[in-house]
Amino acid sequence: MSRPREDILGQESGEDCHVIDLMGFSDEILLHILSYVPSTDLVLSVKRACRKLATLCLDKSLTHTVVLHKDYQVSKDKVKQLLKEIGKEILQLNMAGCYWLPSSTIDHVLRCKNLVKLNLSGCHLTSLRLSKMLSVLQNLRSLAIDVNPGFDASQLSTECKATLSRVLELKQTLYTPSYGVVPCCTSLEKLLLYFEILDRSREGFILSGQLMVGESNVPHYQNLRVFYARLAPGYVNQEVVRLYLAVLSDRTPENLHVFLISAPGSFAETGATKNLLDSMARNVCLDALQLPKSWLNGFSLLQHVKFNNPFYFSFSRCTLSGLVQKVINGGKDLKSLTSLNLSGCIHCLAPDSFFRKAEDDIDSSILESLVVSCCNLRHLNLSAAHHHSSENLGKHLCQLLARLKHLLSLALPVCSITDGAANADKPPMQSVTNMLPQGFGKKARVGVQTYSRSVEQGHAKPQTSVFWTLLESLLLLESLELIGSNFSSAMPRNEPAIRNSLPACSRAQHVGDAEVAAISQLTYLRNLTLAQLPNILTGSGLIRIGAQCQHLRTLSLANLGMMGKVVYLHAFMDMLKYCKHLRDLSFQAERPALNVVIFPLLHEDLTEVIRDVPMMHLDEITLFKSRVAEEPPNLWW
Repeated sequence: MSRPREDILGQESGEDCHVIDLMGFSDEILLHILSYVPSTDLVLSVKRACRKLATLCLDKSLTHTVVLHKDYQVSKDKVKQLLKEIGKEILQLNMAGCYWLPSSTIDHVLRCKNLVKLNLSGCHLTSLRLSKMLSVLQNLRSLAIDVNPGFDASQLSTECKATLSRVLELKQTLYTPSYGVVPCCTSLEKLLLYFEILDRSREGFILSGQLMVGESNVPHYQNLRVFYARLAPGYVNQEVVRLYLAVLSDRTPENLHVFLISAPGSFAETGATKNLLDSMARNVCLDALQLPKSWLNGFSLLQHVKFNNPFYFSFSRCTLSGLVQKVINGGKDLKSLTSLNLSGCIHCLAPDSFFRKAEDDIDSSILESLVVSCCNLRHLNLSAAHHHSSENLGKHLCQLLARLKHLLSLALPVCSITDGAANADKPPMQSVTNMLPQGFGKKARVGVQTYSRSVEQGHAKPQTSVFWTLLESLLLLESLELIGSNFSSAMPRNEPAIRNSLPACSRAQHVGDAEVAAISQLTYLRNLTLAQLPNILTGSGLIRIGAQCQHLRTLSLANLGMMGKVVYLHAFMDMLKYCKHLRDLSFQAERPALNVVIFPLLHEDLTEVIRDVPMMHLDEITLFKSRVAEEPPNLWW
């Protein structure tokens, strides 16, 4: 039976009444919506749509800060047109990692004469172009650049040096032994140094840590408040950073309150560095501290250094016994501490004893003292160590960490989340092959394991699961890492390539799909890393995560399930259907048969690969490392 024409028209008119005109929103709402549009699209496209948008797109809240970082569709012509139209309005310009743009693009930055902050890390920049640009940017106070082979500080003009003398914040990535522009920055308050110098030239010649000719000027540190140095592997990087530190050891700035040095591998302490640490212990009050592990292991700095309102500590890979006790018992108020990195500190939760093995149970009283003293922690990293809990009721690591209600990011070893009492009598995990019946009889099905595709039919909370209880208490968590204590990435960034990875910890064998399903409670989760969980079978927990963690942006999976028996891939593919906002995905699985080919490439040719990969992508493809509390939050804008 056909419907009357009037009813159809009435329904259509009713539907039209619910159509929302975008231009009917208030200016405040429209400005908020437009803030998510890339600057190039905003100025070159959206602005031309109508008069109202033409006015809003030029609002100061949208034009004061322009970010071209990772805007891969932007070209030289678009940048030229963008800076031509709004260059005078821009106060902050971020072109970090725009390696595809020709060096001549930098010439157009001259239009932004009111710039206060400028980030050109990863851009092609010569010393002559830098001189020409900075001669115009007299209001500049924050600068980030790369120093490449061929950089010559003598080519910087007087006007350029005058601008640099007013710069307060400098981020400098070094690809050649050099002071860069640091000696010209006489008013520096924040200095961030990234050392990416290779030990050999492309032609195979061994490089020296000596500075280039004409670099006799030394840095000016008298006003320095923040010093940060991150070293890539290599002898030359260590030699060059010692030249920077030598000036600090002569006269330590009185206002220094952040001192961070991140160095992979062995970085030997020298007389100059010991003098620097002695001077710091006597003359400054720190708020953030990170030192190479050998410096911490051999010097009693933690007992002598003074802290004001500490907000960041990193003791990564420090093997000092009783580390946490030394920090807590130093009489320091740690309630202001928001970020703590104890990655690889195998003895940090144990008493000061030389007879403890790495696999022994932790001292829960030490962890409890840490939780009480650092009650406002937001970022905590306990990865790369065996933190095994005893069967004492209420003293499990997960139960104690559940008191840290403000945590936003957390990294744990897989073996730390198992309930010792619940798993004491549980046999080790068996592979699919071992579970098959022997001899004649009904055969078990071998192949893709079945799992529930319905989220509602997923795992219920195990009654004794301390991990479920932990995540119930940390509902604001945005980043979570569960990484096997013996895990090593197949594509290391700061460690030498290895031929065979160590097997998972025996306690990690009990962490499977049910425990992974607990992560689905984290509604605001944005970053998730799971590595070396051999008991992942069907992958049903992954589906629950995808369905309920709708804010997930970054997902990293490595070495899940038993080697050669990856049967969770169907569930993994179903998980991805739910992840509508996922931006970065990294997946790694063990293939021992390929080691014969892969290992020599990693061992011998890795430096050549690194040489040709843009730095921003190099960090992306070496994603499998712990990033929680890797550096202080908001270190750079």
